Amino acid sequence: MTPDVRAVQVRGLRKSFGQVAAVAGIDLDVPRGCFFGLVGPNGAGKTTTLSMATGLLRPDAGTVLVDGVDVWRDPRGAKRRIGVLPEGLRLFERLSGRELLEFSGRLRQLPADVVAQRSGELLETFGLAGAGNQLVVDYSTGMRKKVALAVALLHNPGVLFLDEPFEAVDPVSARTIRDVLTRFTSRGGTVVFSSHVMELVERLCDEVAIVNGGRVVAAGPVDVLRAGRSLDDVFVDLVGARGWGVGALDWLGG
Repeated sequence: MTPDVRAVQVRGLRKSFGQVAAVAGIDLDVPRGCFFGLVGPNGAGKTTTLSMATGLLRPDAGTVLVDGVDVWRDPRGAKRRIGVLPEGLRLFERLSGRELLEFSGRLRQLPADVVAQRSGELLETFGLAGAGNQLVVDYSTGMRKKVALAVALLHNPGVLFLDEPFEAVDPVSARTIRDVLTRFTSRGGTVVFSSHVMELVERLCDEVAIVNGGRVVAAGPVDVLRAGRSLDDVFVDLVGARGWGVGALDWLGG
């Protein structure tokens, strides 16, 4: 593999549902070791893009390469290189947290001793060691996010794709997730994640792509896109904030 291959390359990605174009020709370049944010309003195409990039949803057109491997021509090879935290957190809820990790490790064909060691370390790191034998169905939202991220990390992938990893997560869990992801990228891993929280994206990300109407309307290093402004202001300007009409909501607070 040549050293200049990017962690993720997306070209001409398209997906329609009936007459609605959810993704209308997206191109992305994600450098290795990058914390890359995919942001946009609801319905912009973020989740659809991530689903196609990870082999969960077949595109109508376009290509996705992960470490130079085509996700749709060599899905097995591509999936060995990625970890995924999808929308919806569909987990095997009648397994305990530890059993879920062990089951995932067996699916990945990892040696039993490696799975046991990594599972213990991940449960401890995410503050789940005491709940390792508890059924996932009884986990809180934050605990589910953390155990799902542990599953995504178990096989030590090169690239993580995370759909809203911080949504509905308490501040302590969010800090733990941020710390783990920062360590992951500092050691050469790549994170691609979607989020609505501009402050978080601005703080964490090296690069960002702003998506609206199924297209990338701006992309590049965060500081370049900001150009001295807040990322929130740039985002609102690009996606078209709705203004107040004259006299609108004057009755509020009266």
